[in-house]
Amino acid sequence: MNHLDHVALIRDGVVDPPGGEPTTWADVGAGTGAFTLALADLLSAGSRIIAVDRDATALEANAHAVAARFPGVALEPVVADLTGSTDLPPLDGLVAANVLHFVDPRRRTDTVTRLVEHLRPDGRFVLVEYETSRPTSWLPYPLPFAEWEELAAAAGLVGVERIGAYPGASGGGMYAALARVP
Repeated sequence: MNHLDHVALIRDGVVDPPGGEPTTWADVGAGTGAFTLALADLLSAGSRIIAVDRDATALEANAHAVAARFPGVALEPVVADLTGSTDLPPLDGLVAANVLHFVDPRRRTDTVTRLVEHLRPDGRFVLVEYETSRPTSWLPYPLPFAEWEELAAAAGLVGVERIGAYPGASGGGMYAALARVP
């Protein structure tokens, strides 16, 4: 996948208000920033992204990449584990790309509910995950779309819909989904 693929996957979930007003988004499990960069590409100048990851070195690389390519978007790195309590400001939206498959299903509802608490009314939760139920070493707890629909509802989100897909080499591939805070 390249940058344009990342942008295409989440494009229909990331909407700036009319007039290009700055917004505040988070990228949870941001790592070195593939989806942070995609998010920065879609947001208006003056917008802010909080990149959350437990790897400070990855966040540093992420911050450098965003500053170099999208200087009009402010990036705030936050070293934290998304399964714990994270101090975030009110958010217009968040992206969780390829991260919830690392969260034990017994902790997922609590984790997603805590993230949703940071979203403003009508806030957007954009998820990118693999469309499979078969675990692997790099995908220990898969989250296929049907399970995401149930999890999103349990966390208080509404309007769950697929907004993008990327084909996989061996079938399945990735999906992007949007859910909203009522």
